[in-house]
Amino acid sequence: MTAGVTEGVQIGELAKATGASVRSLRHYEQAGLIVSDRAANGYRRYAEGAVARVRNIRRLLGAGLTLDDVQVFLPCLDGDVLAGPPGEKALRVARERLAVLEQRIAAQTDARDRLAAVHALMAKGHSKPAVQRQLGMTYRTVKALADAANPEEVFRGQWQNRPSVLDEHK
Repeated sequence: MTAGVTEGVQIGELAKATGASVRSLRHYEQAGLIVSDRAANGYRRYAEGAVARVRNIRRLLGAGLTLDDVQVFLPCLDGDVLAGPPGEKALRVARERLAVLEQRIAAQTDARDRLAAVHALMAKGHSKPAVQRQLGMTYRTVKALADAANPEEVFRGQWQNRPSVLDEHK
C-alpha cells in the first residue's frame, strides 16, 4: 500500500469495517503493516484497499502469528492472502509459530495435571507434606496448587519480576 492517499477512509471507519480497534490500527501502522496520510484537519486517511489488508492482518494474527510474523506476508496482504500456495518463508514462520504454541500447550497441560494431582490427593485426605513427598514437589508448590482453583491462579501475581517456566513460551 502506498502513501499519497487523497480519498479513502478515516481510522474510525476502517476500524468499523474491519472489526479492529483504533488502537490496533495505530499499532499496525507503527509496525509498518499499513500506511496512512494526514488530511488537512490532521486526521489519518487510509486507502480503500486498507480494509482488505487489515482483514488479512487480523486473519493471520487470529491464526496465532505475531506482527513480526505477518511482515513475511506483506507482498500479499492486499489480496486474498490464502488464495495462493504458501511460500517457503511463510511455511517456516508457520512451523515456528506452531512449535511455540505446542510448547505453551504442553506447559499449560503440565500445570493442569499437577494441579489435578494435588487436588485429587488432598480430596483423599492426604496432608500437604504427604502430597509433597508423593509427588516430589516442594511444600511451597504443593501449597500454591492446593490453594488454587485453576492453573491461572497458580501463576497470578506469583511471577512478578521473576522468571517463569512459561516465559520462554511468550
